[in-house]
Amino acid sequence: MSSPLRIALAGLGTVGTGVIQLIEENSALIARRAGRPIEIVAVTARDRSKNRGVDLSAYRWVDDMGELATASDIDVVVELVGGSDGPALTLARETLSNGRSFVTANKAMIAHHGAELAKLAESKNTALKFEAAVAGGIPVIQGLRDGAAANRIDRVYGILNGTCNFILSTMEKEGLDFTDVLSDAQAKGFAEADPSFDIDGIDAAHKLAILASLSFGSEIDFGGVEARGIRKILAADIAQAKALGYRIRLIGLAEIDGENGASEIFQRVQPCLVPLAHPLAHVTGATNAVVAEGNFSGRLLFQGAGAGDRPTASAVVADLVDIARKETGPAFSMPSSELEKLPRAASAHRVGKTYIRMIVADRVGVLAEITAAMRDAGLSIESLIQTETSDDGSALIAMVTHAGPEQAINDTLKTLAPSESLMGEPMVMHILGE
Repeated sequence: MSSPLRIALAGLGTVGTGVIQLIEENSALIARRAGRPIEIVAVTARDRSKNRGVDLSAYRWVDDMGELATASDIDVVVELVGGSDGPALTLARETLSNGRSFVTANKAMIAHHGAELAKLAESKNTALKFEAAVAGGIPVIQGLRDGAAANRIDRVYGILNGTCNFILSTMEKEGLDFTDVLSDAQAKGFAEADPSFDIDGIDAAHKLAILASLSFGSEIDFGGVEARGIRKILAADIAQAKALGYRIRLIGLAEIDGENGASEIFQRVQPCLVPLAHPLAHVTGATNAVVAEGNFSGRLLFQGAGAGDRPTASAVVADLVDIARKETGPAFSMPSSELEKLPRAASAHRVGKTYIRMIVADRVGVLAEITAAMRDAGLSIESLIQTETSDDGSALIAMVTHAGPEQAINDTLKTLAPSESLMGEPMVMHILGE
């Protein structure tokens, strides 16, 4: 058997300790599958004295994380520190510049700096791997990069954030409002103390930008992702969606728009109504699921645990096994020079059905005012539900439109914005096509 692949771990949180436990517990099996042993040589973290539940005595402790990039007895650095910039990015640049492979679970860093790091890795003929950065333990990066490599993929979408999916499916099950479920999720450890990155769609947007680049052979464009989260979803929205035959999920969607004779890329994260017939409607809890549509493979569904120490550690070690086998290749499926710079597609012309919820003053003429605005915008109603009047004199109107351009939705809401009949901002959710 060949000489060991020597690795260093930067970051010893739950994922870092999970990597240690996995390599120790499955060392013989990993060595057989990799064709050589994978050994941890050095580790580093902020607090050396912290009890992490694993024995670190066999590994060299390094106080200065930067030393890992140049140590002569290290082949691969695994970064589990996090953050799009700062120490993690410095470590990535220095590691790759010194001709060593780099493995990370850091989706923010890859979304912001993946193109730069991929070019650097290629220039040094070394590996940049980030399977754990998207969808935890689901092998979706490898599936798209290798398994679907012969396909043209024009659409990739899915449930990319476990925290949001846990909140939405719990709201659905318990009939509770968003704020109540968020508090419970934080108490159970499913949501961070500051959950903004999750519930505002930023985490999902990082992942979507990576998936889009891999799927389309395009330059990564995080700045082009429209992101809207789930803060404004009410228990009433969940109930109305159910009555109309849908479930609400936070969906990240990217696709190639070929209209106007040129390929453009559309990327958006937003809550959507998902038809019950679609497999994503049945993904509950903290599970992630990714759908890719290949022109020969058809619909591919990747589903599983999107986070957690063990699934994410599994993805990290899978990358190490690839490096041990010398299966390195370009980080984004093809050489950086071959990635296309695609212009961003506008959303106004996109056609589909839409859910609109309004809280209105329950008085004569309100519905006529709304339907007149829709008529003038060229928008028609497929179905409508109006609830009974509340104690504060308000009523909820929820409707699904017939398929129409998004510009018609924008025009309708612009017309209604000054209306004294509206009590609060309308909620708009597009319906995911089957």
